[in-house]
Amino acid sequence: MEFLNPQRQSPPSPDRYSSPVLLRAISLAATVLFAAGLLAGLFPAPSGLAVGLRWAAIGLFVPYALRRRSLLVWTSFAMLAGAELGVDAPQLASQTHFLGDIFLRLIRMIVAPLIFGGIVTGIAGHSELRGVGRVALKSIIFFEAVTTIGLILGAVAINLSQAGAGVTLPASTQAVAPTARPEGWQQILLNIFPENIAQAVAQNQILQVAVFALLFGTALATLPEPKRAPLVTVLQSLTETMFRLTRIIMVMAPIAAGAALAYTVGSMGLQTLLPLGKLLVTCYAALAVFTGLLALILLFARIPIRRFAVAIAEPAALGFATTSSEAALPLAMERMEEFGVPRWIVSFVIPTGYSFNMTGSSIYLSMAALFAAQAAGVHLSLGQQIVLLATLVLTSKGIAGVPRATLVVLLAVAGSFQIPATAVLMLLGVDTLMDMGRTAMNVIGNCMAAAVVARWEGELKPTAISA
Repeated sequence: MEFLNPQRQSPPSPDRYSSPVLLRAISLAATVLFAAGLLAGLFPAPSGLAVGLRWAAIGLFVPYALRRRSLLVWTSFAMLAGAELGVDAPQLASQTHFLGDIFLRLIRMIVAPLIFGGIVTGIAGHSELRGVGRVALKSIIFFEAVTTIGLILGAVAINLSQAGAGVTLPASTQAVAPTARPEGWQQILLNIFPENIAQAVAQNQILQVAVFALLFGTALATLPEPKRAPLVTVLQSLTETMFRLTRIIMVMAPIAAGAALAYTVGSMGLQTLLPLGKLLVTCYAALAVFTGLLALILLFARIPIRRFAVAIAEPAALGFATTSSEAALPLAMERMEEFGVPRWIVSFVIPTGYSFNMTGSSIYLSMAALFAAQAAGVHLSLGQQIVLLATLVLTSKGIAGVPRATLVVLLAVAGSFQIPATAVLMLLGVDTLMDMGRTAMNVIGNCMAAAVVARWEGELKPTAISA
């Protein structure tokens, strides 16, 4: 289990085959061999030669991965092997999706008790009742500022690249557009509050669970100490158990990540992505620029960027591979607590951010909406684009952290601006690869929100600030 914590280093082994020099040499040889396999595929050569070289390289990476015992290394290795399996054996790869589904079910199993226990024990166990309102207000302000910047950045990027211009829409599509319409702000606020906590847990409505935990913790904190202490003790034990269970479940994370990528490549095929390659490049360029903006925010908040990057590397990689922010949520909460953010702030800010701080999704929404307009030949003036962004600011709230949830919002908003559904559904061909990047950005943005709010509150541990 020690590989689940990157800060824990295994004791050096006396085995000469495990020496760092030998491992680096093996890793370098594997890299060269894999590159040779890629090059062999570009030139006339026996088809089995390129495949054999790449799989031999992947096999050579195994000793390095075993020695490192890092969740990030293992996840990256599994993603590489999964992508290769999808290219070489698409029929087999298309049957691996169940592994990722099992992992997601296990994650959903622990999310609700993890959030509930963390928030309630933070409020009732540490007298944080007065700070809850401040943290909530600061979180919402931060969420709105960052997601608005993301929407504007996505709009600027697609206007500069004009990726949708000249794209020919298909005459018909087999996909069926889901029926959806933008919800009013009253309905959005109503959906925050649960009417049945059991139903909220069953449907994995994490924001509703967080609201119930806030109210429950507040009520518990007002009880006299003799009546409060027994339940707080039980909930503290529950929370510790959930974090321990998280570490156990994360053993399966690399397998789930590799299976998810194998299924994606095997079922889609890389050749289907070429017509939308310009949009894909635009999306990742915008995400790179946004990452730079987030780094500036960290500098302004005096949070060490390098240590933060190490803390969020594993959750971001997991979100990237599974295209599900939800899958990375427990690990993200654990890593940010290790980073120095108090548990009660982590337990409130990160789950709330999964509905209000979808930073990567905000970039994608504005970019995808304007791409669809360009592809359909619908000219939107600057004023109309501003109205479109304002609409997305409202309708993007409450997006679930699951794959393709943004498509429903996009179709709903597009209809209000006479953008045909066919243009939106074109995005399905490249949506999975775009979803990887925006999901990783969602995870990074939510982790950063927890760190910034904790710093804003003066609650970030000194070891995290001075590192």
